[in-house]
Amino acid sequence: MRRKVFDILASAGGLVLVAVLVVAGALLMWGASFTNTNVHNQLAMQDVYFPPASAFAYAKPGTEITPGMKPYLLQYAGQEVLTGPQAAAYANHFIAVHLSEMPYGGVYSKVSAAARAAKPGSAAAAQLTALDATVFQGTTLRAMLLEAYGFWTLGNIAFWAGIASFSLAFILALLVGLGLWHARRVAADAVLLAKAASATPIAA
Repeated sequence: MRRKVFDILASAGGLVLVAVLVVAGALLMWGASFTNTNVHNQLAMQDVYFPPASAFAYAKPGTEITPGMKPYLLQYAGQEVLTGPQAAAYANHFIAVHLSEMPYGGVYSKVSAAARAAKPGSAAAAQLTALDATVFQGTTLRAMLLEAYGFWTLGNIAFWAGIASFSLAFILALLVGLGLWHARRVAADAVLLAKAASATPIAA
């Protein structure tokens, strides 16, 4: 095959790959923007706020703010939950902590089973029914926040994948340009793999 033909074919294939990478990068960026915007909007509708900074000054075990929460929540004190990391922090280091301090470890299935097993009309049944509602609400909110965090993470992955796609497209475009430049400079009769003009003589 002539070298000029090979350069042109390779460059054409490279141009196709550049177009594919650019389209893929654009779609990934759109996906990242769509995901993160929707996560922000859905969280904003929940109107969830972290406790104010003043509450962390009196952190004590068994109260609203425990000492173990401070490393995870103090940085967000008073802020509205609007991002994936904020949602994960609130779900795992605020709601989950309070649930774990409740009877039955705040596990909804256990609380619900105990409420159903309690004698109807008894004080224990009333307490367990109220606990069942509280644990259900806390578990549901925690699940919603963690789902938002999951989608936010996927959006971030899509964003960096888009950056990688555009970067590869740029590098490949440079290589295509070099290939076309070489095709213009190479001799028209040059071949890709030239055979030896003659065989090596065999000694007598």
